[in-house]
Amino acid sequence: MVAANRDELYARPAVTLTVLHAGDDRHPRVLGGRDEQAGGTWLAVNEHGVIAGLTNQPAGSGRDPSKRSRGELPLAFAAYRTAAEAVEAETARLDPSDYNPCWLLVGDRDSLFSVGLAGGARPDVTQLAPGAHILENRPFGTPTAKTAQVTAMVAEQRVRVAAGSPETAVTAADALAEVLSDHRPAAAPRPAPPPAAAPPAPGATGGVRPPELSAACVHTSRYGTRSAMIVTVPPAGLPRLRVADGPPCEVPFQDATSLWAAASDPARR
Repeated sequence: MVAANRDELYARPAVTLTVLHAGDDRHPRVLGGRDEQAGGTWLAVNEHGVIAGLTNQPAGSGRDPSKRSRGELPLAFAAYRTAAEAVEAETARLDPSDYNPCWLLVGDRDSLFSVGLAGGARPDVTQLAPGAHILENRPFGTPTAKTAQVTAMVAEQRVRVAAGSPETAVTAADALAEVLSDHRPAAAPRPAPPPAAAPPAPGATGGVRPPELSAACVHTSRYGTRSAMIVTVPPAGLPRLRVADGPPCEVPFQDATSLWAAASDPARR
């Protein structure tokens, strides 16, 4: 399962979920959000159950417009039948210097990988063990107050799901939706704050990250959680998708699994 909030500038146009590739003899059908400004996506899932999502490294000076769009990357990884095949093929050809810094998680029902494109001659790839993994706008595995808080919330919700009776059962997707809707700022990092040289995140002023950015569901004056998606890849069959077309604290999740069979728009392939 993947549960993800998409945090972005409110003014940047986007479609929360659509058919990114209709599928043909060579490529699988791919669903995901589409950034209408650059044409890419932040999260893509294909009919075989391969999911690829990214987070960007915040930069106070803004992105380098001469580099390729990071939104190309989830689409590229979602073009394969398995996550392992996607990671092997794509990381062999990718040059991190072609893109502004970012990090990805690429997985399917059998394996999960972190892929870092934030310096170095080649992507930084790690195969991850089964379990719960949290990715924010930092190198994967970097301890932060936000990742610690979200990890704790996920663990609490797993206990809640396991403890429910048939009459009061809570699905895993419902539990994850509650995590995505949480507004509590994380506690300040201890024992040391982030390095002074770390670039500020969107919504920050003077290099200071406002506490709202450390919550799972973000609201600031010009930047925040724009949408949310929960993807469940079953042991067999098509992935199930639930989508909130807006901040999940305000907009209910809707089942979008039927989009696998919906007529595609060739102009949007």
